Amino acid sequence: MERTLIAVPSVAPGGLDSQLGMHFGHCDLYTLVEVKDGQAVNVGTLPNVPHEQGGCMAPVNHLAQNGVTCLIAGGMGMRPLMGFNQVGITVYSGQGRNTVGEVIEAFLGGDLPAFTPEFTCGGGGGH
Repeated sequence: MERTLIAVPSVAPGGLDSQLGMHFGHCDLYTLVEVKDGQAVNVGTLPNVPHEQGGCMAPVNHLAQNGVTCLIAGGMGMRPLMGFNQVGITVYSGQGRNTVGEVIEAFLGGDLPAFTPEFTCGGGGGH
């Protein structure tokens, strides 16, 4: 049984109907979706950590320490993208979608591109 724990930057209160947080490090929280054998089986939330506490690597380490194996994000800088690669978290781009449910549906359908350096931004919360 293959298990994936997906984190999606979200606007409070989180959940499948929540709007996407446009920049992973500055989101209100993460909606966590556990996927087993291609089906979403559990949905929860995880508070974000203050961005200034460890810079942009604090959220990377926070997600890794909480068992996240996949992140779907609208925006991030190059440094955290490299950090996710180092800790073994696969990152996909959720750009063009509005809700957590939409990106999870696209993920399950194999319709999300890998988050590559072309998607990165200069960082910050204006995304």
